[in-house]
Amino acid sequence: MTTRKLRVLVVEDSHTVRRRICEALTSDPNLEIVGEADNGQRAIELCQSLRPDVLTLDMILPIMSGLSATEYIMAHCPTPILIVSASTNRGELFKTYDALAAGAVDVLDKPRGDATDDDWNQRLVAAVRLVAKIKVITHPRARLALSRGASGSARPPVRDALSTTSKAPLSLVALGASTGGPSALVSVLRDLPSQPGLLVLLVLHIDEPFGSAFAEWLSEQTPHAVKFAQGGELVEGEAARVLMAAPGRHLIVEGNRLALDYSPERHSCRPSIDTLFESIALHAGPRSAAALLTGMGRDGATGLLALRQAGGFTVAQDEETSIVYGMPREAALLGAATRVLPLGEIGRCLADAIKTRARSA
Repeated sequence: MTTRKLRVLVVEDSHTVRRRICEALTSDPNLEIVGEADNGQRAIELCQSLRPDVLTLDMILPIMSGLSATEYIMAHCPTPILIVSASTNRGELFKTYDALAAGAVDVLDKPRGDATDDDWNQRLVAAVRLVAKIKVITHPRARLALSRGASGSARPPVRDALSTTSKAPLSLVALGASTGGPSALVSVLRDLPSQPGLLVLLVLHIDEPFGSAFAEWLSEQTPHAVKFAQGGELVEGEAARVLMAAPGRHLIVEGNRLALDYSPERHSCRPSIDTLFESIALHAGPRSAAALLTGMGRDGATGLLALRQAGGFTVAQDEETSIVYGMPREAALLGAATRVLPLGEIGRCLADAIKTRARSA
């Protein structure tokens, strides 16, 4: 039985780079180039007429940008998108993050013309095949707005869910995400309070060079000043803080301080969500809350279970609002989540938990 080839639309305005992409993809007998476009408007037209299985998409395009094309495609003809773009300046990185928040699945750096290109063709093919497997949803930003509007007050109050957890005041909140994570983190952070003494720690699976400006981008998207953790910061402090694990380093809690760890990857990830969650369970379990958001794989599930067993309040994103229901599904199967909630309710739920614990202290 013949396997159907994956149908790929390549969008890139540079003829040289477009040829490199096409040559790499056609080296795999299971991939088929069904169309090429050199601007965002043409990309939309071909996406609607050809209905490819996956797009490779540059961010900086004439006539219509890659970001605008992503937003339109995800609203009108949802298709898995792999961003293939340069990462050499802040403006292009921010456009990449915006496109990921708008529904693009993953990102790969363009070939650089140096030794780092040795395995670039193989990495491109692997990324395209992986992205094509993702069942994308219609315009995540629109769904986020709908879930926010529908949250209302009909949900059970958070204090009911807290009955099986510690009553100690919450001083630490941890969030973990992977595929689909940029928009999910923005949603949750927008609802979290800047409460004195509250430390929020973030782990997102995003590799260098694309992760270098992500904390700065989050600062512009949310009410919080997000920074990369440097190691040595006190866990307990007077000011509210949001700190993020930098790409390539595990972030852990050691006693009353944060530390960076260069130990091997877990679940092929560094930073690992499990590594952070488990360290929090050990050193701050009863005073902590955590949410495991959309993402492929199982990183974070066992760590979330450890946190719940240590008295922490734990949340997993539900299937309907997850771009990829992988990590939160594993957590739900383990019984690691105190609550399983739509994305639009998670930040509010954590905020209510913080207030409820503060009142009961």
